[in-house]
Amino acid sequence: MEAYLFEWLNLLLRWLHVITAIAWIGSSFYFVWLDNSLTRPEDPELLEKGVGGELWAVHGGGFYNPQKYLLAPQKLPKHLHWFFWESYSTWLSGFALFSVLYLFNAGTFLVDRHVLEMTASTAVFAALAYLVAGWLMYDLICRVFGDRKNGDRIVGLLVTLYVVVAVWVACHVFSGRAAFLMTGASLATVMSANVLFWIIPGQRKMVAAMRAGQSPDPIHGKRGKQRSVHNTYFTLPVIFAMLSNHYSMTYSAPSNWLVLLLIMLAGVLIRQFFVLRHKDIVKWQYPVAAIVILAAVAAWIVPKSVLEPAAGNPNASVSFAQVQQVIQTRCIQCHAAKPTLMPVPGKGIILDNQDGILQHAQDIYQQVVVQKAMPLGNMTNITDEERALIGKWFEQGAKSE
Repeated sequence: MEAYLFEWLNLLLRWLHVITAIAWIGSSFYFVWLDNSLTRPEDPELLEKGVGGELWAVHGGGFYNPQKYLLAPQKLPKHLHWFFWESYSTWLSGFALFSVLYLFNAGTFLVDRHVLEMTASTAVFAALAYLVAGWLMYDLICRVFGDRKNGDRIVGLLVTLYVVVAVWVACHVFSGRAAFLMTGASLATVMSANVLFWIIPGQRKMVAAMRAGQSPDPIHGKRGKQRSVHNTYFTLPVIFAMLSNHYSMTYSAPSNWLVLLLIMLAGVLIRQFFVLRHKDIVKWQYPVAAIVILAAVAAWIVPKSVLEPAAGNPNASVSFAQVQQVIQTRCIQCHAAKPTLMPVPGKGIILDNQDGILQHAQDIYQQVVVQKAMPLGNMTNITDEERALIGKWFEQGAKSE
């Protein structure tokens, strides 16, 4: 029952996180598109009111005319809509999910003793420190260099350098799966902290100044815009990092830190294409470069088992006893009634008996053979030959003889 309730908690938190992330990313992408699609108004009244750009759009049977002021309207409306709960809800739900899955099971999910020997409590501290350090370093770079001449370029270069170092560190401290997720969580923390500490406070200061009859300081808008632009380029790398835990071929690859960096770079190039496209600037070299990078990574990390068929007679029959031996050696540490590597059986699946193995044959095949996501982080050192053995047994009918 405990494992079942845990799975429901996992499911509901993940669902909530995806919903809030869609809301946040959707609004973020919309405003980037809107900013880049505005045109100078021709109406003299709009120009006199201080409108610097407008857009006419049609959607859902209605016409819309969003307008952007150069600094702020002469008179603030009574009601202003603020975009921040989408960001906060995404981070809070994501951190809750991260805590349930990783922090409460740090010894299993964060630690890979082939990467670095450490206790579960040390891993939890390291994970939290990694998130905090990412924000502090990024914020320091923006504070020191953001307002300088060519500040955007300097900040961009230094943040890129920091991300490279951070990815390398994560992949040499945590398990591969956790390292990819931690990198995404670190960038997502930066994104949400930008909203919490800079974008919204800057907007509040501008509104407060106007309500007091003062001219708002344009520096708040400039800084908020800078952080918002950073957020839009972080988005696709973060999404990949969050999805990567389903694809062990990436985080289990040799030099996995470089794999992550290259795929994140592809995401940035794709985002750059769309940002420019909003301005009617079409530069196909960006998506083409992204495709080349992704293809090169896919070719580089292709598993040996894909290139080299398993040794032995491909038509030979595989017995249940052979498969059970592999599962007893590699799987029941997490999938037994009383597992040794987890507090409860992973996903409630128990494989320490014949009925359990036969009942979950499809799951075993998908996770062990097709996706190679299990054993988690390959902690039990399953071999390609053993994966092939399970695959052959399943393809031959997953029989009990």
